[in-house]
Amino acid sequence: MNTQATTVVERLGDTAEVARMFEVRMPSVSEWKKSGIPKARMMFIKAVHPEALDGIDVVAATASSATPQQVEA
Repeated sequence: MNTQATTVVERLGDTAEVARMFEVRMPSVSEWKKSGIPKARMMFIKAVHPEALDGIDVVAATASSATPQQVEA
């Protein structure tokens, strides 16, 4: 579980509200809570909802762009 990403999602409302905000399915947002928020989505949050990031380690909350195979190598 990515506690930083989970906190950001909770500050934006809940899983359903964030899914509507980004026009994605709820399971996608649930995955963000585990692996981090995708970089493009985080950029949007920084621009439109910076208050949701107060006290958040943005690097830790952002998903790595590496694939699992790249991480293992």
